[in-house]
Amino acid sequence: MIPEEHALRQLFHQTVSVCYAEHLGIHDAEVTSYIADLLTEFCETKNLYRIRDADGKPLREMTEMLVAADPVNGNAPSFDAERRIRKHIGDYALFSAGMYPEAVERSRFAGDAGLLQMVKTGKESYYIVSQFNLFEYQSEAPFFARLSDEFEGHMYGLTKVRSELGRMGAPSHLM
Repeated sequence: MIPEEHALRQLFHQTVSVCYAEHLGIHDAEVTSYIADLLTEFCETKNLYRIRDADGKPLREMTEMLVAADPVNGNAPSFDAERRIRKHIGDYALFSAGMYPEAVERSRFAGDAGLLQMVKTGKESYYIVSQFNLFEYQSEAPFFARLSDEFEGHMYGLTKVRSELGRMGAPSHLM
């Protein structure tokens, strides 16, 4: 995990905050912090592909992640695991669609729908996470409902973050 005081984390927090305020009119620290922390976390590839199969191999395809998230017809051992995996799927979809939409279009997941299917899956995953609204998840549930409802806006915000990082001369693996 990249420490709070690391320059990369600070760069992402500043860039997301400015881009979301400028291009989306969003001045919500909870949202911008979440998005910036997501960018920071996904700088480490092991975090981008943290969902694993039974053999410990990272799942790189969205369809495989969806099977891993299903506690009834898939591989999730519990509903808590479903929530954790669906949160990751939402994060992965938002990150991929916002930062690398051209890669989404080229992926095997793309099929006929491509980016539209990635957006649908991301929104649905955040919605499912929001439905875990009892006990320890009660306070987080409304936040994930907002992420689901505002998914396309946050995706657009990430495209602006990517452009800004490119303008600043950030290495290509960060944008």
